Amino acid sequence: MAEPTRVIVAITGASGAVYGIRALDKLADAGVETHLVITRSGIATLSHETDLSVQDVRDRAGVVHSPNDLGASISSGSFPVAGMLVAPCSVRTLSGIANSYDEDLVVRAADVTLKERRRLVLLLRETPLHAGHLRLMSQVTESGAVVMPPVPAFYTRPASVEEIVDDTVDRALDLLGLDAGSDRRWTGERSPTRQDTRREGVRP
Repeated sequence: MAEPTRVIVAITGASGAVYGIRALDKLADAGVETHLVITRSGIATLSHETDLSVQDVRDRAGVVHSPNDLGASISSGSFPVAGMLVAPCSVRTLSGIANSYDEDLVVRAADVTLKERRRLVLLLRETPLHAGHLRLMSQVTESGAVVMPPVPAFYTRPASVEEIVDDTVDRALDLLGLDAGSDRRWTGERSPTRQDTRREGVRP
């Protein structure tokens, strides 16, 4: 039997837990088997930023792993996955991945993803950045990760925070080689109802 398409989703303690939650929903809709890891700090942030319980989020995943379980299936390169998304990614997690400091399952799974030459996407949530942050970003990029700060795209004319989040998550899933079915892609064509922004010197 063919292996199912699997994606690891990690939610760490940085602000933006909603990115990981929406990724779980979109991957489930696409028939992808998700393996979720939420760090202790991620659980704390979740309670501050959403009205969801930890169990509500866990129920969205196909498989849930404890962040302390270094013997989990996703800690081995022999377990096939399409890639891994860390959404949001804290600087602490970024540092652990950049330095292969595998003290928890999130960093271990990310390290395995890189060594197996699979796609690792990090939605780094930090600003402003100092030189140490930039060095870590450069270091992890050299190892093969994709650092994708969740910067909103306004050319899609988002009407809500939910649309901004969805656009970011769709782009992250694109980087994993997965199509979330977004209908808000830029095609080079402007809506006939949109003002001629080029005349004003504004480009998408």
